[in-house]
Amino acid sequence: MASVADIKSAINAALAHVRDGQLAVRDAGGRLDDAQRALAAAVHGSGHDAVTAAQAALQYAATELDECLAATLRAVEQAESYASVL
Repeated sequence: MASVADIKSAINAALAHVRDGQLAVRDAGGRLDDAQRALAAAVHGSGHDAVTAAQAALQYAATELDECLAATLRAVEQAESYASVL
């Protein structure tokens, strides 16, 4: 059986990976924001269905990234809570 110190160390290592993932998600969110602005500027005034669909898809992707980040924040909170009671 692993010692408490080993378990805490493994949790910390896992959380480091989560934090790296959070940085990637934040970066992806920023890139999506850039893409949304660029697309909006490129198609300004167009009412084409494909344009509307593309904008909606980018917005959906941004929302999904926000939800992903929120889930990882909850996971970190729970893992830290568990580690604190070991």
